Amino acid sequence: MAIFLTKDSKVIVQGMTGATGMKHTKLMLGDGTNIVGGVNPRKAGTEVDFDGTAVPVFGSVADAMEKTGADVTVVFVPPAFAKAAVVEAIDAGIGLAIVITEGIAVHDSAAFWAYAKAKGNKTRIIGPNCPGLITPGQSNAGIIPGDITKPGRIGLVSKSGTLTYQMMYELRDIGFSSCVGIGGDPVIGTTHIDALAAFEADPDTDLIVMIGEIGGDAEERAADFIKANVTKPVVGYVAGFTAPEGKTMGHAGAIVSGSSGTAQAKKEALEAAGVKVGKTPSETARLARAALSA
Repeated sequence: MAIFLTKDSKVIVQGMTGATGMKHTKLMLGDGTNIVGGVNPRKAGTEVDFDGTAVPVFGSVADAMEKTGADVTVVFVPPAFAKAAVVEAIDAGIGLAIVITEGIAVHDSAAFWAYAKAKGNKTRIIGPNCPGLITPGQSNAGIIPGDITKPGRIGLVSKSGTLTYQMMYELRDIGFSSCVGIGGDPVIGTTHIDALAAFEADPDTDLIVMIGEIGGDAEERAADFIKANVTKPVVGYVAGFTAPEGKTMGHAGAIVSGSSGTAQAKKEALEAAGVKVGKTPSETARLARAALSA
């Protein structure tokens, strides 16, 4: 089993005909993803050949869904046009929109998040500024390398793309049910809590690894949720133990003010909820191994 993405998911790519979209569509197809189309109004009716696999291009998400039954879209549209692309996907009623694009204005992200909510949350948004979602051995929607791990029984949710890849590699001999990169922007769709709830309900996930970072209070809220709702073991890592106060580090959401949002404060909140927290990714991987063998 998996969360959000399976071998049966039918995936379209908004922005498939751009350089980044072409590159990652080819990689996703190589990982076995069932990509049924791309979306580009200017190239509707054409096809793109990916090493012998012809992928049709549609004029809109709605058209692609009608013709193919697509239920997932991956958005590689440039920042200035990303809001319109996500709104189009929401209007079409697609079940999952994975927004890879980096550099989307916070106002735009807030607008399409609110729009999805107003439309009844029929479209789950992952991202923006995220690596996407992979269910190893089944489907890969985004930019996560598909060859660094294998199917297994660990669920991973992470704010950081790079740390997602490192944790997948560190625990590659055990493997993962699904790995979700939620992104580190101040406004995102799917949260730690959403993924934690899904992994808790997934019978094929035995342990959850949660990666957070400095700034905001998402990890503290996740800790409260874990304490009240999660029965499976959770291991955590919080990036930014050495970050200076008041300085933005990396992701737009990673800013610390006083004790609010520090790695230490998040670590303490998670540990109070029974989560074992490593101070490095490698230590976190060791904690995960120990928890699985306990």
